[in-house]
Amino acid sequence: MGGQGKKKQETYSEGQRELISIIVPVYNIMDCLPRCVESVRRQTYSNLEILLVDDGSNDGTEKLVDRLAESDSRIRVFHKVNGGSSSARNLGIREARGKYIGFVDSDDFIEPQMYGKLMECIHQEKVRIAQVSRDETDERGNRLPDVCIPPEKAYVCPAETFFRELLLHRGDCSYCTKLTERSLFDKYCFPEGVLNEDFHLLVEMLGEVEGIAVLPEQYYHVFYRAGSNTRKKSKDDFSRVFMDIVDNADMAERIAAKRYPGLKEEAVRFGLYQRLDYMLHIPVGKMTADNTFYAGVKKYLRHHLADTVRNRYLSRKNKAYLLLLTVAPRTVRRIHGWKMGRRAAVQQSE
Repeated sequence: MGGQGKKKQETYSEGQRELISIIVPVYNIMDCLPRCVESVRRQTYSNLEILLVDDGSNDGTEKLVDRLAESDSRIRVFHKVNGGSSSARNLGIREARGKYIGFVDSDDFIEPQMYGKLMECIHQEKVRIAQVSRDETDERGNRLPDVCIPPEKAYVCPAETFFRELLLHRGDCSYCTKLTERSLFDKYCFPEGVLNEDFHLLVEMLGEVEGIAVLPEQYYHVFYRAGSNTRKKSKDDFSRVFMDIVDNADMAERIAAKRYPGLKEEAVRFGLYQRLDYMLHIPVGKMTADNTFYAGVKKYLRHHLADTVRNRYLSRKNKAYLLLLTVAPRTVRRIHGWKMGRRAAVQQSE
C-alpha cells in the first residue's frame, strides 16, 4: 500500500469527519466488559459512537452497561430479550448512525489506533472493507498460536483470493477485525439462531466488493475462554456449531460454483475438512441410522472418496482420517475420543 506521509495525513483528516459505529453485543460479561469498552473509548479516532446491545443479561451486566453509558456521551445502550450474538448485532446495525460499522466482542479488547488505521486504509485504498490482524490469549494470559497468520505487509486482497483463503482455513472471517461500509449491511445481515455466522455473512458479502484491505498489525486482541461455544457438559452434549460449519461448507461450494468455478477443488476440500471436524466431535451415541444429518455427512464422504485421495489441499493426516471415517466411522470416533480424553487428562495433570 503506497502513498507519501503527507497524503496519508490528509486522508486521515478527511476520514475523521465520518462517523464510525462500533457495536458490542453484551451478555453476562461483568468481568471483561469494562476493559472492552475502555479500549473502544480510547480510540485515537474520536468521531465514533459505541452501541452496547444488552442481550438479556441477568447477572448485573444489564445495569453495568447503563453505568458505562454515563461515563461517555458517545455510548448508547439497548436492552433486548436474549436472542444470541447475531440478533444483538443486527439490532445494533439497525440503530447505527455511522457510515462505517465495526464490531468488538465484549470479552475482547483493541489497540487505541485500530479504527484510525482502518479508516485511513479505507480512504487510501478506496475499499469498502478493511481488516487488521489479531492475536489470542487464554484465561491464564498465555499467548496462543495465531489462527490467522498476519501478512508481512499491508495489501489489498481481491475478493476471489480472499474467498480462497477462507476455503483453505487461512483467512480471517471475523467481522471484529474489520471496518465495513454501512451500506453493505442494507442487503445482508447476520443469520440468527446459528453459529459460525461471520463466515456465512462474509462469503455472501464478498460478492459485493472487489477486495478487502488487510493490515499486518495485530490491533485486535481475542480473549479465549476455553470451549465457550463448544464446551461439552456430558459425553452426549454436541454443539450445533459442528452442524452449522457443514451447512456453511455447502453454501461455500454453491457460491464457488456460481462465482468462482476455478476454486472447485478448494471448495470440495473445505467441505471435506468441515465434515471431518463434525465426525471427530459427534458423540458415538448420535451416530445412528435415524440421524439424518449424520447420514448426510456419511453420504458426502462416500461420494467424494476419490476427491479425498486426490485433493492437493488436504494433508496426509486429513486424508487418512477421512478415509477411515468413511469405512468405519463409529470405531474411528471411539478411538479418537479415547485419545483426546487421554491427552486432556495429561494436560490437566501438568
